Amino acid sequence: MDARLARRLDARFSDRLLRPVTGRHDETEVRIAPSEVPEVMRTLHDDPEFGFTVLADLCGVDTGEVMQVVYHLWTEPAVTRDWLRVIVDGLDRDDPRCPSVTFLWKGAEWQERETYDMFGIVFEGNRDLRRIYMPPDYTSFPLRKDFYLADDAARGAGEGVRHMEQMATPAAATRSNTVRRAKIS
Repeated sequence: MDARLARRLDARFSDRLLRPVTGRHDETEVRIAPSEVPEVMRTLHDDPEFGFTVLADLCGVDTGEVMQVVYHLWTEPAVTRDWLRVIVDGLDRDDPRCPSVTFLWKGAEWQERETYDMFGIVFEGNRDLRRIYMPPDYTSFPLRKDFYLADDAARGAGEGVRHMEQMATPAAATRSNTVRRAKIS
């Protein structure tokens, strides 16, 4: 973690961070509330002290209790060699909403659409927030922890293997032609 970047982030955003700046290896991480997204992201993008002009990735996370949006930002090596991970934490599972960052990064529109489609996170201010992978009339969000496949509804942990997890056995299979035996020389 770049200690100088961490000090600059802490000095600028200490009152807006949900927890202290952390990091490991070549990544520095900050956590903010959804209401802080427009101002914090604008500062990270526009202020020459930071200059995070590249949004490399934007994705959703379902912790099982809350929803999160994670941004990976990059700046010139003269500023820092670290990637910056910004985690927007504490989105309500029943109605996850986060301000859009398309006003800074036009390419975020597609990444926000993908996150909406897979997690149901609504990005307020995205002009084209619609399904990108799933059919328009699809009502679920496949990457949420509460998404169940049709055969999962009444299963417990010890109820055996689902049909889709069973390996298909060839019709002419016998023990002698399916078991490999090691040759010992």
